[in-house]
Amino acid sequence: MNAIGIVSKAGRYGATYAHSDIAMSFATWIFPEFQLYIMKDYRRLKADENSRLSLKWNLNREISKLNYRIHTDAMKENLILPELISAQIAYTYANEADMLNVVLFG
Repeated sequence: MNAIGIVSKAGRYGATYAHSDIAMSFATWIFPEFQLYIMKDYRRLKADENSRLSLKWNLNREISKLNYRIHTDAMKENLILPELISAQIAYTYANEADMLNVVLFG
């Protein structure tokens, strides 16, 4: 790949630059306590992210549950024809419910 991860410039205003992943790896090698800090903070961030995603999912689920009767009654009145067999009725309900959930909640 011929990638360069560390660059060093000498002279006035010279410095050593590294890709952030390489710098993190080097810092954890030199200072193991830093690695523990990074690991703990990463786990905390992931737990926070999962908590926020879980709240959004539960909110969408509750909204769907509350609107279930409205959706099924509307489908029964407007989409279910008397000549449909039970398998076709079940498919129609499932198809429309899926479309409504995608439209409303992505």
